[in-house]
Amino acid sequence: MALDYGRVIAAHVDPIEKKPLYHFLPGTKTFSIATVGCNFRCAHCQNADISQASKEGHFFDRNEIPGQTMLPEEIIFQARSLDCPSISYTYTEPTIFFEFAYDCMKLANQEGLKNIWVSNGYTSTAALEMAKPYLDAVNIDLKFFKNETYIKICGAELQPILDNLIWYKNNNVWLEVTTLIIPTLNDSDEDLNGIAKFIKTELGAETPWHVSAYFPTYKLTDIAATPVETVIRAQKIGFDVGLKNVYTGNI
Repeated sequence: MALDYGRVIAAHVDPIEKKPLYHFLPGTKTFSIATVGCNFRCAHCQNADISQASKEGHFFDRNEIPGQTMLPEEIIFQARSLDCPSISYTYTEPTIFFEFAYDCMKLANQEGLKNIWVSNGYTSTAALEMAKPYLDAVNIDLKFFKNETYIKICGAELQPILDNLIWYKNNNVWLEVTTLIIPTLNDSDEDLNGIAKFIKTELGAETPWHVSAYFPTYKLTDIAATPVETVIRAQKIGFDVGLKNVYTGNI
């Protein structure tokens, strides 16, 4: 058993639009859960206190891991009692607590609840194939469109994420994409055009793209917040490329 199994560090009721998902169960609430940990080390992580806890600390015993122990049955009970038709595995990377998420997802599916991942997209094909029967929707962060930027800021590579975005589309998991726009790192017309064209060509013009403003946080505090004008420009680029659903966020 994974050390983080059932060690829930966060459990909240959110509007599903906060994930953000705008075209999947709109207007509903979702029961959001997470454990500590992430397979990225993003310098601008807004949830670094929990996502990076497994790197900052050295956990060798399950009882040392922060969080409240909850069984999958408790997660399902909470979701139903709080009138949430879905469960979101979010805040940190859901595939880091895959074993726990998987057991929750199977039980949720049996109980008629939908399962949602909010993910960085850096997932093995084996894990995706296991999750596929129970996974209903995902929002994937496509953070940058240059491999060197991914490596520098997140400690991961771009291509596996692009491949997995195509996998989600081809396997009929509802997909929405988010890009946090960070000045000097991914706010050029070249970068934004590249992302928009990839979405249109490989994922389809109807695929929602959420373009959001960045605010200085964690280890990336030397870059100023994204101007509203930049986010609006990104939205226009998406529409000009031919995307049908481009939404601004954090402005």
